[in-house]
Amino acid sequence: MTNDRPTTGPGRPTGHAPRRPADRQPLLEIDGLSVDFHLAGSVVHAVRDVSLHVRAGETLAVVGESGSGKSATALSVLRLNPSPPCVYASGEIRFDGRDLLRLSEKELGRVRGRDIAMVFQDPMTCLDPLQRVGAQVAEVLRHHTGMSRAEAAKAALAALDEVGIPDPALRYRQYPHELSGGLRQRVMIATALVARPRVLIADEPTTALDVTVQRQILDLLVTLQHKHDMGVVLITHDLAVVAETADRVVVMHRGKVVETGDVLDVFDRPADDYTRRLLAATPRLEAA
Repeated sequence: MTNDRPTTGPGRPTGHAPRRPADRQPLLEIDGLSVDFHLAGSVVHAVRDVSLHVRAGETLAVVGESGSGKSATALSVLRLNPSPPCVYASGEIRFDGRDLLRLSEKELGRVRGRDIAMVFQDPMTCLDPLQRVGAQVAEVLRHHTGMSRAEAAKAALAALDEVGIPDPALRYRQYPHELSGGLRQRVMIATALVARPRVLIADEPTTALDVTVQRQILDLLVTLQHKHDMGVVLITHDLAVVAETADRVVVMHRGKVVETGDVLDVFDRPADDYTRRLLAATPRLEAA
């Protein structure tokens, strides 16, 4: 799939407008989050007093260079940072009126995958190489809904079809190594969405893919977001992706939020010097 509409730098194509009203209540709120990593003889303050939120039907992009704290922030939502050495030093992560940082592992296990799901950049590190991909998608439903094996298999097959996997019945029986990178990422998306979560966190979901497949995956995420009215948190360093897909953007630098706002406002009138430098470093594609 191609996009031949001219853009200047990472600016949004002409005619792109916010997809959802901004007056909805937030689904997921992070308030004053600080995350430390206690290493041998030192403490790394990876996330420092970060606050952000996302609403249903909205895409919030979190951008910044490597080491800015964006992935550590995303992983904190479901407490997926390795502990130790990770310590959640302060703040709250609220979903459905509950602070996820205060839930027991059992309580949080009911949220992971069912209410809030994640898609990672490298599916080969997340998919079980010894289990057929269809069974991995079905397992999410059996865990969260109590479906029978036959019911879960039928729903998993439908999920593979929904994310655009050709010949889903064949792919259902295959192992991850038998699929291309793009198909593995679609399996990851199917696994994340099969239980119909209300929030999807996508952490650099297209980094390992070629440009054509990146476009297809991003278009797929947008389509499924609209279909299921999800809130999406997109973690990325690619400002062109942000311009095409996000409604609002949070810019992080050295563990802190330095700027946040509507994508058009931030890209057209960046208030922080770091944001201006990020935009200036983005390759520009001028109209002929």
